[in-house]
Amino acid sequence: MFAALKNGAFLRISLGSLLLTFALMLQEVVLGYELYRITKDPLLLGLLGLAEAIPFIALALIGGHLADRFNRRNQMLLMLIIMAFNGAVLAYIAPQIAGSEDRTKVYLIIYGAVALSGLARGLYSPAASSLRAQIVRPEDLANASAWSSFFWQLGMLSAPVAAGYGYAHFGLQNVLWTSAGLTLAAAILSIFLPSLRALRESGVPERMWQSISSGFSFVFGHKILFYSITLDLVAVLFGGVVAILPAFAADVLHIGPEGLGWLRTAPGVGAVATMLLAARFSPTLRPWRNMLIAVVGFGLATLVFALSSNAWLSGLALLATGAFDGISVVVRQYLLQSVPPDHLRGRVLAVNSIFVSASNEIGAFESGVAAKYLGLRSSVLAGSFLTLLSAVWLFRRGKKYNLGKGDLRSAA
Repeated sequence: MFAALKNGAFLRISLGSLLLTFALMLQEVVLGYELYRITKDPLLLGLLGLAEAIPFIALALIGGHLADRFNRRNQMLLMLIIMAFNGAVLAYIAPQIAGSEDRTKVYLIIYGAVALSGLARGLYSPAASSLRAQIVRPEDLANASAWSSFFWQLGMLSAPVAAGYGYAHFGLQNVLWTSAGLTLAAAILSIFLPSLRALRESGVPERMWQSISSGFSFVFGHKILFYSITLDLVAVLFGGVVAILPAFAADVLHIGPEGLGWLRTAPGVGAVATMLLAARFSPTLRPWRNMLIAVVGFGLATLVFALSSNAWLSGLALLATGAFDGISVVVRQYLLQSVPPDHLRGRVLAVNSIFVSASNEIGAFESGVAAKYLGLRSSVLAGSFLTLLSAVWLFRRGKKYNLGKGDLRSAA
């Protein structure tokens, strides 16, 4: 169960991921709540996700290319320093957000900070993911995938409660300073990681755009990768409700910022519990079947959340979405780290990160738009139905390629 954690380098990179996830989630929760407090417009919450997604997607493929050609540790370190500096600047000017009556100024500060964070993450993510796979023994990859997901979800779990409590009792600026400090701590921790480059493939080096297209070709050519990524994309893109939770907390459940923190934490609780179980009982033995079960469960739990007017029931539904999503994350991370060869891993992970960003950040924009024009409940209901329909369609596609049988890692 603890095989991967005995690797000191893996433990350090996982702790750094925990610190960074916690820091960015602190920032996201308090900025989202502050923005909704000022504007009362759910569409602006969606635009917050879009402001991060566009720059992230713009650089992720280049980040994957660089991660497969240059020093992965140094690429991580530089991006962490940029994110820490960005967080410190945002904390310094935070009083101008809370006290300003100039909404244009507020928008420029908040969306600008989020966009810069997205740019840095676009270069950080492929380097960190590919380095993590490189420092783990092949026989420990399944266990490492579970623990990597656990540390990430632990940050997602604990940060929203801390953000809600910190915002209510210490104010916006102090929470943002904490976020910047934790990001700097992650940067310091990364200094002690192995300084590694990708293992080289023999042959003539590719031009950058040829190199980038190789990542897409590999993903599209391996159906188990492509369909697994697509399942997660559709489920979170249409079924995710995280971006509009401030509106549910304020206008449907009437539970304030601390209640919002608990709602944001609930998916993480479910996911962490699932990932601890996954470290002992791996869901990677039947990956395609387990991915389908997870997406159907996610869609049904989202349906319950859409219909609920009770804070406890809503929290339990969100907890269930996290538990089912945890299965999906562990399976997908295992496939992404075990299937591609090392010289392609950064580019393949960059392609995945674009799908993930599309599902999370662009999904946040979709949630905001749908909530504004369909209403909060109706938008979530529609998303849950689309999630369930996508699972049925991809189940039928998977049968065509026998993804439930045989060596799934080579299915093409």
